Amino acid sequence: MIFITARFAVRREHADRWPDISRAFTEATRAEDGCLWFDWSRSLDDASEYVLVEAFRDDEAGAAHVGSEHFRAAQRELPPYLAATPRVVNATVPGTGWSELGEMAVDRP
Repeated sequence: MIFITARFAVRREHADRWPDISRAFTEATRAEDGCLWFDWSRSLDDASEYVLVEAFRDDEAGAAHVGSEHFRAAQRELPPYLAATPRVVNATVPGTGWSELGEMAVDRP
């Protein structure tokens, strides 16, 4: 799978509204056939920073995402709300989902 983590520095005046600002892009991406997940989190250390964790089934699904109309729309519409260019880590990893973190296994009766 293609595993991507990106950090978005949102302009402070728009930070509280970022989930709504990015909603159309988020919903359209989540509806893609090859999207495994597309999840936003807000930083605990900087309220104007959002972290996006996303995964796509394979290279083909990743290419379809980047070639989609909603991706092109996001490229046009989202940058005015950002304080800086997003930073990204992109890797191809084995598997198609999350594995358990064995070091913190929870045993419940």
